[in-house]
Amino acid sequence: MSVRDVDGLNVGYAQALLEQYLENPEAVPEEWRSLFESGDSATVEALPGLARLMESLKENGARVQAAVTEAPPPEPEPEQVEPPTVAPETPAPAPAPAEAAADGLLVGGVAAAMALIKAIRTHGHLAANLDPLGSEPVGDPALEGELLEPPLTPELQALIPASVLRVGVEGETLAEVLPKLREIYCGTIAYEIEHISDHQERVWLRHAIESGRYRRPLSADERRQLLERLTEIEGFEHYLKRQFLGQKQFSIEGLDVMVPMLDEAVELGVEAGAHEVVIGMAHRGRLNVLAHIIGRPYEELLREFEGERTIEAIAASAEGASGDVKYHLGAVGRRSTKAGDATVLLAANPSHLEAVDPVVEGVTRAEQTDRSSRSGVHDPAVALPILIHGDASFPAQGVVAETLNLQRLLGYTTGGTLHLIANNQIGFTTDPADGRSTRYSSDLAKGFDTPIIHVNADDPEAALSAVRLALAFRRRFESDVVVDLVGYRRHGHNEGDEPSFTQPLMAERIANHQSVRALYAERLAEAGEVSAEDAERLVKETQERMRAAHEALKTELTRAQQSSGENTPVAAEASVETSVPAERLRELQGELVHVPEGFTINPKLVKMLERRVEALDTGGIDWGQAESLAFASLLVEGIPIRLTGQDTERGTFSHRHLVLHDAHTGAQHAPIKDLADASASIEAYNSPLSEYAALGFEYGYSVTAPEALVLWEAQFGDFVNGAQIVIDQFLVSGLAKWRQTSRLTLLLPHAYEGNGPEHSSARLERFLQLAAQENIRVVNATTAGQYFHLLRRQALDPNARPLIVMTPKGLLRLKEAASGLDDLAHGRFRPVLDDPAVTDRAAVTRLILTSGKLYYDIVGHELRPQAQSIAVARLEQLYPFPVEDAAELVRSYQSLREVVWAQEEPQNMGAWRAIRHRLEDAVVGLPLRYVGRPWRASPSEGYPTSHLRVQDRIVRDVLEGPA
Repeated sequence: MSVRDVDGLNVGYAQALLEQYLENPEAVPEEWRSLFESGDSATVEALPGLARLMESLKENGARVQAAVTEAPPPEPEPEQVEPPTVAPETPAPAPAPAEAAADGLLVGGVAAAMALIKAIRTHGHLAANLDPLGSEPVGDPALEGELLEPPLTPELQALIPASVLRVGVEGETLAEVLPKLREIYCGTIAYEIEHISDHQERVWLRHAIESGRYRRPLSADERRQLLERLTEIEGFEHYLKRQFLGQKQFSIEGLDVMVPMLDEAVELGVEAGAHEVVIGMAHRGRLNVLAHIIGRPYEELLREFEGERTIEAIAASAEGASGDVKYHLGAVGRRSTKAGDATVLLAANPSHLEAVDPVVEGVTRAEQTDRSSRSGVHDPAVALPILIHGDASFPAQGVVAETLNLQRLLGYTTGGTLHLIANNQIGFTTDPADGRSTRYSSDLAKGFDTPIIHVNADDPEAALSAVRLALAFRRRFESDVVVDLVGYRRHGHNEGDEPSFTQPLMAERIANHQSVRALYAERLAEAGEVSAEDAERLVKETQERMRAAHEALKTELTRAQQSSGENTPVAAEASVETSVPAERLRELQGELVHVPEGFTINPKLVKMLERRVEALDTGGIDWGQAESLAFASLLVEGIPIRLTGQDTERGTFSHRHLVLHDAHTGAQHAPIKDLADASASIEAYNSPLSEYAALGFEYGYSVTAPEALVLWEAQFGDFVNGAQIVIDQFLVSGLAKWRQTSRLTLLLPHAYEGNGPEHSSARLERFLQLAAQENIRVVNATTAGQYFHLLRRQALDPNARPLIVMTPKGLLRLKEAASGLDDLAHGRFRPVLDDPAVTDRAAVTRLILTSGKLYYDIVGHELRPQAQSIAVARLEQLYPFPVEDAAELVRSYQSLREVVWAQEEPQNMGAWRAIRHRLEDAVVGLPLRYVGRPWRASPSEGYPTSHLRVQDRIVRDVLEGPA
């Protein structure tokens, strides 16, 4: 191939190939590589880009020519058939062989240089010095310039101008910039950015990294301050270890620089506009973060350790009392920065290491959202989320991926999170080879286009620069960033472990390795900035401060102490007015069906919306309408609402339709967001196909927004078990462990409709098993009116508790489950519903108590009209159990011979086992019989025919069984 094949129509294509060639010679076809490397002067004329390149190389041509004078001339190109439609060009004078060879070597050298630079950017981390314990980096052959073609010898490097290499470092030639690039990408800090799909982000990162803009050297004063901080961190750990031998503290030693990194993050976050910094982390280093980032006094933390010796120590103050171990507790502090004051929150976290991740994101989102107006403005600058992960848990626990997936979603974004991996190089006793399938623990983040910065934990100045770059990127692109802080742990998983049992070689290296404080003190001593004597004095001062705090605490503990008593506040349900005047409901309904002029509603929805207006007079207010009226009435009363879940905008069962879609344009409109008198915001979002992270997010949001009604809806209630960790560790126990209240509401579709084991049960029994100390409320409502009042009570009750609602499927449109306007305007939520069909209470000999949809199966059965001596009542609230209401109901039937509890669920599931003792108290000596499915391993039948047969058997047993 020759330049004659590059006619006018192909020049653009050839130019594009040239651009690819300069980036990576292997990316273009071999014939084009030969053309670009041939030195053909006609090629230069045809390709302006190459012409400019050759012009910039011209001044070096003589030296290159001299270098290749002895080289054999290039092989002649094969004959080419010229296209018949193109007039032949007048060939340029053939260059001298040495000149052509020089040109070809220069072009090839530039291509090799570009390939090397790309390899350094992409694979430089493989040659970086990231391990404080000194393991050799694996390297990569692509990083060796001598292996390229042509080899990048020192002589050739000196001839290649840096101006054509697109690098951000200063220098005239490749020889000058290459060492700087290696130092930047292969030192104690390394970068993985080339996987990012967004061109603008990649280019910004390259320039930011190579310009050194965020890796400025510290001043002498700043270095001294950093040494003082490292001394405080190490001294804190050493004092605890000596004074409380054998007690767990999950020391930060080996990752000490994490605290100065958090200092820097707080400073930069506040400078960018944050009023709140929200941190989530597991055990390692948590006590140090509590002391030095949150600002908890040493006395309070020492009290927790003394608390393991005597209960009086932790009962000495309300804040010292705790329902959890000290390294799980959350805390809030106030910090002063150069840019102003800010609140720093460390979220409470159980031993499920990464479970706190979505909770922190929810807390942050709540802080960033202005719910006091209808618009509900979200400002990501207001709060900064920081998540500190373990190197073993980051790739292994699925909630991390679920949380990363939230970062750019409209209803969940927090404007970017700083992810800091506290990399111990080992998980508990598990080596990386046994814990993950990737080279780095951070590799998961690549799938989410997230920049990754690796840094050696023994280089504190590099670690600070990593934070500066990460937060600059967040501020510019509102995106997550991962900083992989590679360190070690000095004392094993905890202070009671012996690491040499399982990692003898690593333990030996750690034992012989100086701490980062000692290394940094030596570095400053060598620079003449801090003497060895001054460094030792700082150590003694830190120990003295700890000792003084401990002595003061011991003096306090010698005084008589009074127990603080019950940790969990017990609050009965308040009496709340939930009715709404009929005229107000009519006004709201009119607004809820209003759409802008020109907006075309789907014809099927037009009829549904028309029926909702008519239902105010005809009495057919269904579930979806009652819900929308409850929401609207709360918004005009100033109560914010957030509703999320899979397919929630429309509703899994096509019953809600909060967000309408234009049938012709696809445009969206949510009438509920345009209520004229609304004085609070409503957020309604479809969620990703996630339960664990999605529910954790809403829990965090609800804790931070106690004035709001926050609801999460499962697509089917069965799927809530995907979030069981959030339920167990946060929702039901957060109040007892951390005094953390929430009015988060779970909407869980639950009822046996013949759709199989995974579309029947929201696992009611699990919530009832977890219910104690009035920690949650569990309801299985059966009418639209009951649901209306339930939602309003949940929002208005001053005693915030999570609410679990077993929502229906078949009842959503069931006429018998609908309500009238009067029910909403004058009613209230009733925990027990009596049989409305009973006229002669004295004639009733059997009382059937049931809950949920089964009530309608019973009263709608063909045998019901003949069972005149039977009353069917509903238990709507299952926890807290309505003891007095249930007892009063039983007493009202003076002729009873037995009480039957009927449920759809198997006997080992559902409500029976949890409420049986309550029912026995209510029936006062009467026989109590169970009717339902027998004990089963699976919730329900998998075949509709089998389901119908069993369901019919249950109802017949209820209506015909022995009296």
